[in-house]
Amino acid sequence: MFGFSTLPVIETEIHARMPEALRRRGETPDWVRANLGGRPTDSFIEGPCRDPQGNLYLVDIPYGRLLAVDPGGAWRVVAQYDGEPNGLAWHPDGYLLVADYRHGLMAYAPGAAAPRPLLERRNSERFKGPNDLIVAPGGDIYFTDQGQTGLHDPTGRVYRLRPDGRLDCLIANGPSPNGLALNGSGDVLYVSMTRDNSVWRLPLLPDGSASKVGRLFQFWGVGGPDGMAMDERGNLLVAHASLGVVVAFDPWGEPKAVVRSCAGRAVTNVCIGEDGWLYITESATASVLKADWAAARDRFLPAYMPKD
Repeated sequence: MFGFSTLPVIETEIHARMPEALRRRGETPDWVRANLGGRPTDSFIEGPCRDPQGNLYLVDIPYGRLLAVDPGGAWRVVAQYDGEPNGLAWHPDGYLLVADYRHGLMAYAPGAAAPRPLLERRNSERFKGPNDLIVAPGGDIYFTDQGQTGLHDPTGRVYRLRPDGRLDCLIANGPSPNGLALNGSGDVLYVSMTRDNSVWRLPLLPDGSASKVGRLFQFWGVGGPDGMAMDERGNLLVAHASLGVVVAFDPWGEPKAVVRSCAGRAVTNVCIGEDGWLYITESATASVLKADWAAARDRFLPAYMPKD
């Protein structure tokens, strides 16, 4: 782990691995051709999202599936449809929001056959390809529109959808915007810029705009930062899709620890369960990893009192 060799390592264990019966063989969907070079891919899980009962919801992007893993590790398909679901987040009204690469924002009510469209276009134009989303306490939905953008085409976007239906574009020059996290006071948004191999920091002004956007951290490697989560103490957890780790940053942006994958290196996303554990998707092996974040945080990232 070049660059992180001096940081303490938090080990993971396998929480659940996709059973063979759910793996898709002998198919090459369009998403796999565009994003994975067409190599054989039986699944690509992402978007971990826990419910209060301990069930973990996931997406399988290329095969248009929403999956659930119960606390005992049993998997099931809860919905399958003609889409490419990428990110998940719970809405305060009790349904799942889906960032769908093909269809925009969608809403899924547990028990329904498929998600329904929520926001398919902006100004009559399709999105490039939504990737991930979060919901702020006041109901604002932040989501990334990544598509095939990168350093060659830095036109990825970050949007905020307000409860009254207004849609604000906060960033229009992003080189592959991906995961999102919002600080506790709701005035700083963090965005993984995968192809820039960095995390951007967006201060949010009272009028709703973003200003003085900067880089929080610059990574390295053939992939880049992907999904993120923030705990109640302001520590930021960043999954890196080729380094095989989740990096834990303190509120000042200093890396303090790494959570190491015990499976493959495609660490694509992370969420924090109500039980204080991290749940991490490792997409190459279709595994969900877990680590005791509450215990590790108390050891490596103690509580602090900010001075300003």
